[in-house]
Amino acid sequence: MYKVFLISILFLSFSCNDISKDVADSTKNPVNKGVVKTSLSANLVMNEKTAESERKKSSMPKFNFEKELHDFGQLVDGEKVSYSFKFTNSGDTPLIISNAKGSCGCTVPNWSRNPIAPGESGSIDVTFDSSGRSGKQNKAITLTANTNPSRKVLNITSEVITN
Repeated sequence: MYKVFLISILFLSFSCNDISKDVADSTKNPVNKGVVKTSLSANLVMNEKTAESERKKSSMPKFNFEKELHDFGQLVDGEKVSYSFKFTNSGDTPLIISNAKGSCGCTVPNWSRNPIAPGESGSIDVTFDSSGRSGKQNKAITLTANTNPSRKVLNITSEVITN
């Protein structure tokens, strides 16, 4: 058994040397001169699956917000303020918002549960309660919808002044 193992190792080491020698020699071979070497792209395959995936992405609903950040400026502790983030569905199919969530309990989003048809507009109404807050405030509203990507983040900022 040991002899078989030893012979296998020797055979592999000689055959590997021969292969590497052949490769090295082929670059020096005058027959190969003038041959243009090309590299392969990682994106070579366009088949039915990849084409279908691209079609699905292009036909999905899309958010097109007028703006994605709103600054309320300076607020006095205890003020409640609201803002409407207006958007248009710039995709080819109805847009459905399945969830909207504020980053904390002081930020409450309200949205239509009805589908927004292509070309139609909608809004995400956000109310911020500054009670018990002080200083610079940065809050996020995360939307989950049938878009690609499925999540969209809107932001509000303010500076809360305490008396």
